[in-house]
Amino acid sequence: MKAAALYTAAGSLLLTTVAAAPAGGAPAGAQAAELRGTAVAAARAAAAGIDFGRCADAQDLPKNQDLPKDMECGTVTVPLDYARPDGKQIRLAVSRVPATHRDPHNSKRRVPRQGALVYNPGGPGASGFLFPLVGKLPEWKRLAAAYDLVGYAPRGVGPSAPLSCQDPKQHFKAPSSAPTHPSESYKRERIARAKAYARGCAQRSGSALRHYHSLNNARDLDVLRAALGEVKLTFMGASYGTYFGALYATLFPSHVRRMVFDAAVNPDPAQIWYRNNLDQSAAFEGRWTDMKEWIARHHGVYGLGATPQEVQRSYDTARARLARKPAGGKVGPGQLQGAFLDAGYNDDYWPQRAEALSAYLKGDPQPLTDLATPSEKAAVEAENSRAVYTAVECNDAPWPTQWEVWDRDNTRLARVAPFETWNNAWLNLPCAYWPAPRQRPLDVRTAPGELPPTLILAAERDAAAPYDGALELHRRLSGSLLVTERDSGTHGIAAGPNLCVNAHVDAYLLQGRLPARHTSCASRPEPKPDAAARKGDAARKGDAAARVR
Repeated sequence: MKAAALYTAAGSLLLTTVAAAPAGGAPAGAQAAELRGTAVAAARAAAAGIDFGRCADAQDLPKNQDLPKDMECGTVTVPLDYARPDGKQIRLAVSRVPATHRDPHNSKRRVPRQGALVYNPGGPGASGFLFPLVGKLPEWKRLAAAYDLVGYAPRGVGPSAPLSCQDPKQHFKAPSSAPTHPSESYKRERIARAKAYARGCAQRSGSALRHYHSLNNARDLDVLRAALGEVKLTFMGASYGTYFGALYATLFPSHVRRMVFDAAVNPDPAQIWYRNNLDQSAAFEGRWTDMKEWIARHHGVYGLGATPQEVQRSYDTARARLARKPAGGKVGPGQLQGAFLDAGYNDDYWPQRAEALSAYLKGDPQPLTDLATPSEKAAVEAENSRAVYTAVECNDAPWPTQWEVWDRDNTRLARVAPFETWNNAWLNLPCAYWPAPRQRPLDVRTAPGELPPTLILAAERDAAAPYDGALELHRRLSGSLLVTERDSGTHGIAAGPNLCVNAHVDAYLLQGRLPARHTSCASRPEPKPDAAARKGDAARKGDAAARVR
């Protein structure tokens, strides 16, 4: 579940042999011990607080001299193992921009502070450390006036007791292939790589590896709440952040003030995580079709085909050429697929991808190499992000341990959804050979009146977090309300271009006001080609109109 778009996975086919984990999470004794450990850690954190200071001076934090002066940094200490709160401790990096108190619409009005708004962008493996900077954006200024904007790097991420599973220099293997119907020999190669990756995680992290999972992320959130001096938590989670936010709501409902779940993940224990990833692969096929239809509507700009089928043929032509001769020596079919897969998360990326593909097929590989060449400078961060993603998802729940199950389910799915299916399978395959014990997923559920009203946001055609997940989360969190962005697929819709969605978010976080019933907002505007392309498109349309007249 990648991070949501703020920062810049069907049907009867997918029956598997993964048994649903028992409800209730860990065994009762361990669960009670971890609950006590969380209370102990939270009490300590409340007493210690967070010693916020200049970010450039804070130990073990990013040394970025360009961070604004009003952004503060610090750390909060949490137990590695909540069943042993006096054992090994780790530190989580925290950032904050205090509430401005400035009404963006009335400079003379002082806005009262409502507390801290904590944000997580998802992943697993994404950092929210730079989140407080969004207060400079127009869409966030009303919230920034009333709330301290608080970000943090979850356990394992960046400066927060970072995880690693392989040498970052080996993380990017480029160029790479991305067969949609892999051969048996290719499958054997990927099985070997998955086993080696799982071994690497264990070798580099040792016994600590088992403690990086979603239940501990939820417990860490409660310790952070206490360290911030907040009696009750105001939280916005996106993508994967909605899942451990839902765990938090189940574990600590009396500690919740307000919660926004943006691009909600399906929290059904039977879905975590194997089935959710199959559903995601199926949904990405729909988003890929959406993108091909958009490109076809702009055939006059890009020349990639006037129908989705013709666009697919153009894409396949590029794949074949890149397999024979990688662009810039680094961009093969795998990098092409990765670039277009990223575009499935946010349709604002569509024009750039279409332009790069068009230029490549016309003989200019530079836009594609600029877009898709892996950044060696980002290798450490990317390797860390994947390590946390893998550890959390593998630790969270049972996975099939027989390759035959993976092969059967993904072969069936790839017949109807070839775009992402096998790529997603390879990403998650280390979980089949995972060396650490698995958690049993908590049964996310709250009784009427147990949890304050919460707000769920979802785009109908979101591929990374399919819409059924939002419906399931609503069924499980009593008193929740759902706002749907119709006919849209961008992953993460809060504080985007949809004024209707933003109005609901502001009304809830600033006034505690939710719509009386489930509601929907019209789709955001469709992306447009860049300025030069639009001019060419208009000229072609004018020529065509002249010929018609």
